[in-house]
Formats: sequence, C-alpha cells, structure tokens
Amino acid sequence: MKVVLRQDQEGLGNRGDVVEVTAGFARNFLLPRRLALESTPKNMKIFEEERRREATQERRQRKEGEDLVKKLTAMSCTIAVEAGQDEKLYGSVTSMDIAEALKKEGIEVDKRKVVLEEPIKSLGIYHVPIKLLPDITAEVKVWVVKA
Repeated sequence: MKVVLRQDQEGLGNRGDVVEVTAGFARNFLLPRRLALESTPKNMKIFEEERRREATQERRQRKEGEDLVKKLTAMSCTIAVEAGQDEKLYGSVTSMDIAEALKKEGIEVDKRKVVLEEPIKSLGIYHVPIKLLPDITAEVKVWVVKA
C-alpha cells in the first residue's frame, strides 16, 4: 500500500515522501495515528494544502519572532531581590522571574524559552538568551539589583 508521510519516520522516510508499506502497518499504525495518508489524488491535494498552510504559519511566526528579537535586544529589565553583604542573593533569580519581569515590561515570553544554565545567585548585569524559535534567539539585559 502506498502512503504519503505526514511526519518524518525513522527508517521509513521523510515528510512528504510517498512510500510503499504493508497494508497492515498502514491500517493499524500509520493511518490511525495520522502519521500518513493513503496515496490517492484527493489525499495528495489535502497534504499539499496542509503543507501550504504550515508554510504560511511558519512565515508569520518567523516575522513575529524577528520583531520580538528587535524589541528584546533594545530593552533591559530590572529585578530587585534581597541580598546579603557580599552581593550574594538570599534566593536566586530563575527563568520564571525573568519571564515575569518581561511581562511587566509588556512582553509575554514563556519561561521555558528563557535559557539559563543555572539560576542567577549574585547581583550584577547579565545577558540572558531567550530562544524564540529553534534558530532565532534574542538576548535581553537583566539587571539584578538589591531591594
């Protein structure tokens, strides 16, 4: 049975490939999980329409991401925390704290997109990368000051 793959399948092929598989594998695994479509002219049109829609959405997300990069690199946020005598924090500044500070500045960023190797534990100025898309990363300046 010939099918069109809707996602990359290891050992089988890449998205958009027309591959020959056994009828049972297609009926019991690929088709119910919507990993593939049966290779018919109607399904080929459906697949092409999905591909066009996804390409349009990806272009829109890329443009929004590039606009957001410009905003983020131009701004900085300040986080006031309790600190001891030698500029060590009593707690730490995490990605959630940075996301909340950016939200106060008017930019919504998911905390999982803030890339911190480890939490910030001392006062200072930090350049924190924010991964908006797999290939688009912005750097925001974070000032950690004593409250």
